[in-house]
Amino acid sequence: MQALTPPAGLQDSRSPHADIPDAEWAVRQELAALYRALHHYGMTDLIYNHITARVPGTVDQILLNPYGLLYQEVSASSLYKIRLDGEVLYRPDDGFGLNPAAYVIHTAVHAARHDAMCVLHTHTRASTAVSAMAGGLRPISQQSALFYGRIGYHDFRGPEVEIGQQQSLVADLGQHNAVILRNHGLLVCGRTVAEAFFNIYWLESACKVQVDAMAAGAAQVIEFDDAAVQATRAAFARTPIRGEREWAAVRRELDRLDPSYRR
Repeated sequence: MQALTPPAGLQDSRSPHADIPDAEWAVRQELAALYRALHHYGMTDLIYNHITARVPGTVDQILLNPYGLLYQEVSASSLYKIRLDGEVLYRPDDGFGLNPAAYVIHTAVHAARHDAMCVLHTHTRASTAVSAMAGGLRPISQQSALFYGRIGYHDFRGPEVEIGQQQSLVADLGQHNAVILRNHGLLVCGRTVAEAFFNIYWLESACKVQVDAMAAGAAQVIEFDDAAVQATRAAFARTPIRGEREWAAVRRELDRLDPSYRR
């Protein structure tokens, strides 16, 4: 397959000779923005972790980050494009390659969940702490209400770098849009980049609240009942695709801070 020619500069307009379709370029910019947003909000781990997005109009092609760039360095043209079977369709001239865990985790989810346009994995301090708690996520904040009872749990068996680990991961995720990877971190997915950001932002926030509440040494942390869970979910369910408004605001902020992710 002929190599794609990434555009240069900060403008959305590109050379008429560029081979990247407009729809794919738009998703590349969205995904690069998501990497920058996670850096901005403190949800990174050096060059590790990964986010993928499905290439528009395909079921077996995804975009993902090079194994070597910090999230704040990721741009639209720096993203790899691969098939779910591992064939590389677009390789930036960066000398980095791909993280094996990124391939194992993300191809498994994208293959099993065609509704998952974007898949995002983190292991922050707060989320890893909650993943190590026997009770998992508890209903103690309105953020947690969005996920409590709607989240999978996947036991830790070592780093997710073997193909044989895919089946259990997919089974534990099921039809949820989030899974707590025990002793490891979080994985979320979304129908859009905006929804994936919404899910990781609020799930990470729920983990931070839980860790803070338990670290405060209170004799008992108050948990709310199922009626409160349902009322909270109803309040957030008024928008069909969650996160659109929040994501638009984040994109504006990123453009003010450093629009180089668009390149």
